Amino acid sequence: MSHSKKLLASTALVSASLVGAPAFASDPLTVTVSGSIVTGFYFVDADELYDTDDTKVTLTVPSLEINGEGTLDNGLVAGASLILELGDDEGVSAGQGDEATFQEAFAYLEGGFGRVEIGGTDGAAFKMHYTSPWFVPGNGVDSPNILNASALTPASTLIVANSPSSYALITEDAPKISYFTPRLSGFQLGASYTPDATVRDPFSNGFGVSPTAGTGIEEVFEVAVNYAGEIGAVELGVDVFYVTGEGPASAPDPKEMGVGASLGFAGFTLGGAYKETEDLWTGLASTPTAEEEVWTVGLSYATGPWTVGVAMIDSEWTSSSSANTPWRTEMIQVGGGYALGAGVDIGLDIQFIENDYGTSVADTVEATSAGLVLAISF
Repeated sequence: MSHSKKLLASTALVSASLVGAPAFASDPLTVTVSGSIVTGFYFVDADELYDTDDTKVTLTVPSLEINGEGTLDNGLVAGASLILELGDDEGVSAGQGDEATFQEAFAYLEGGFGRVEIGGTDGAAFKMHYTSPWFVPGNGVDSPNILNASALTPASTLIVANSPSSYALITEDAPKISYFTPRLSGFQLGASYTPDATVRDPFSNGFGVSPTAGTGIEEVFEVAVNYAGEIGAVELGVDVFYVTGEGPASAPDPKEMGVGASLGFAGFTLGGAYKETEDLWTGLASTPTAEEEVWTVGLSYATGPWTVGVAMIDSEWTSSSSANTPWRTEMIQVGGGYALGAGVDIGLDIQFIENDYGTSVADTVEATSAGLVLAISF
């Protein structure tokens, strides 16, 4: 678990007095600052375009999270969340480089009516999703932070990010409004509306399909339902989601549909998910639309400071106008972690990855890696 530095946001009162706003009896919001970084040292044996045996140091993009929250006199909880992502020297996307970028920035109100969020953040379908467990500190097969294999860009005409994902990604971090109902008998309903999915975090975090700038996907609606509760000694979480929007010009309307589940019993966690994406507009004339199917399953066991497990994910991408597809990524992960202390975890990460490029330049490329991972959060 992470430590947090708490600061009192007294400047909010000063600002209010300068504009002559009326005074309220409620206390100012309490601000917390936290951060995280995941590092790894890996030995990689990759049969890609050329055979390579390599060692490398992996550093995930570090982030700082600033949260402000307080309870008002009327009982409502108000707050804001900002996630600052620190770039790297290579620049994972155009225009980012080594600059700091706000990955998320949104405000929210919460009370007996439920919760409303407004701003740049993930949608209801993303936030309510269950999937295969993570057991290596800071890394897992579903949307991995560390993936020791090449991206699927065989013909340099299609953008498919490094990491397969069962999460809903069409509106990831785009400005939106979301509503979550109160949880009743374990059930909760969530919905989001995104006017323009093109306006988003400059990089899609390495998750799944990454639409390019100017794709023109608009008027995106998403709905999700999940259940979280206990049945006897079993902890159960289940979700289902549906996302649809308007494609540009004469392009078809994109859709995302998925389900996920997680069961916990006596230290064991069994989880899995499935997602299907249809008619996703890539913004490229040579590959106007694409479809993707992703499934994942995993099992972990935790006792005391130890966690171990095994998981796999399979992602298949098909273009509507290319005979070179489908392109496929399969990843199996084995490993575990040990909690050295609060916010400090060390682990072993073993990955077996196979990318199948269909009938393009290279048919199948494989990568096997093993590494030591150190994750720090504060």
